[in-house]
Amino acid sequence: MGDASATERLWSELMAAAQDGNRAAYEQLLRAIVPFLRALVLPQHRTGDRAEEVVQDILLTIHRIRHTYDPTRPIRPWLAAIARRRSIDALRRHGRSAAHEVFDETAYETFADPRANRSLEVSAATEGLNEAIAALSPPQREAIELLKLRELSLAEASSLSGKSVAALKVNVHRAIKALRRRLKGGEE
Repeated sequence: MGDASATERLWSELMAAAQDGNRAAYEQLLRAIVPFLRALVLPQHRTGDRAEEVVQDILLTIHRIRHTYDPTRPIRPWLAAIARRRSIDALRRHGRSAAHEVFDETAYETFADPRANRSLEVSAATEGLNEAIAALSPPQREAIELLKLRELSLAEASSLSGKSVAALKVNVHRAIKALRRRLKGGEE
C-alpha cells in the first residue's frame, strides 16, 4: 500500500506545483495519470478508441478545473470523480446518437446503386460511339473531338482548328444530333 500512497503524494505535489504555474510538473502529472484514467474508463466503453476519446475529454476537464483541486486532500478520488462524470457524459452522448443511427451493410459499398456499376455497359456503348463518331463528317468529327473529347474551350478549339466559334458550335450541335440518331438505331 505504501507504493500507492507514495504515487498519490507525488501526484498531489505535482498538481500543487502545476497550480503554481510549473509547466514541467503539470506535464509530468498528465503523463503519470493517463494509465490510471484509462484503467477507470476502459471497462465502461467497448472500444479502445472511444475510451481514448473519453480520456482526452477527462484531461481537458482536468486542465479547465485544475484550480479547484485542494492539495490537502487525496487526488485519486478527485480524478476518479472527474473520470466517472466524463465517462457517463460520453455514454449518454453515444446513446443519444446511437438511437438515431441505422446500421446498413450496403452503406459501405462504393456504389450501392446497381445502375452505378455499369463499366461493362459503358465499354459496349463506347464501341458503338467510336463507330458513330468515325461516320461523322470531318468538320463535325473535328468539333466533337476538340470540344467534347479533349474538353477544350471554344476559344482554344477555334485557334487550334482555324474555324470560327460559331462554326464550331454549329458542327457540335449537328454532330450530337447525328450521334443520337445513329446510337438510337436510326441510321442516317
